[in-house]
Amino acid sequence: MRDLYPLTRRRLLTAMALSPLLWQMNTAQAAAIDPRRIVALEWLPVELLLALGITPYGVADVPNYKLWVSEPPLPDSVIDVGLRTEPNLELLTEMKPSFMVWSAGYGPSPEKLARIAPGRGFNFSDGKKPLAVARRSLVELAQTLNLEAAAEKHLAQYDRFIASQKPHFIRRGGRPLLMTTLIDPRHMLVLGPNCLFQEVLDEYGIVNAWQGETNFWGSTAVSIDRLAMYKEADVICFDHGNSTDMNALMATRCGRPCRLSAPGVFIGCPPFGSMARPSPRCILSAS
Repeated sequence: MRDLYPLTRRRLLTAMALSPLLWQMNTAQAAAIDPRRIVALEWLPVELLLALGITPYGVADVPNYKLWVSEPPLPDSVIDVGLRTEPNLELLTEMKPSFMVWSAGYGPSPEKLARIAPGRGFNFSDGKKPLAVARRSLVELAQTLNLEAAAEKHLAQYDRFIASQKPHFIRRGGRPLLMTTLIDPRHMLVLGPNCLFQEVLDEYGIVNAWQGETNFWGSTAVSIDRLAMYKEADVICFDHGNSTDMNALMATRCGRPCRLSAPGVFIGCPPFGSMARPSPRCILSAS
């Protein structure tokens, strides 16, 4: 028993001695990353970078980002590096990025990407609370890039905005909210309790109308005929470049749905601002 204390003490002293070195190593890694040459291979890290004030050097599947996410917008200078599942590795090699970020478990293996540049994968959901996971991912990326202050500022602004909108929803009553987006004239995607927006709905005291099964990302595809079951609910339809005919069909099936521009329905915390800004007027007028 007498040997345990010296051993613990030695380890403690060693850890204290090494801590400045570890801090210097992390700082050196961040300094070695050129923020002008960071490539995002999936859309969650795109938003994480933009939230930290970094414009990505390259992004996977830019056209569909503009269609399905749209906000925050990407400048024209961003290079499209191919599909999210299969980025153009030859192009990436030619671009010589200083760092690459991706969603963990999505796209090429980390080992394959490591041959091109250092990088890191970030989680986009735990299947239950994707918004909380996105917040943690933002902090982790900020630590990697030595931008902790930027992350704290962004999250503080986000929290203030969400809190400022809460009074608008108090008088709307207990009507549930159905969140959808059209896939084709016969099918729609509905968002369930484990979707990105659920934690904000909980904050506002809004019940999610869809209580059925969903996938890992918090959504499921159903027939548009299911709208007939939700006559007592307010309906938000996220617009992802749908045709005029499809939007008219949606209005016919459920009265007058509220159309919102396309926020990413599977990804980080920044896009909810684009949903929450028009929502008080939109939802309150839907009754």
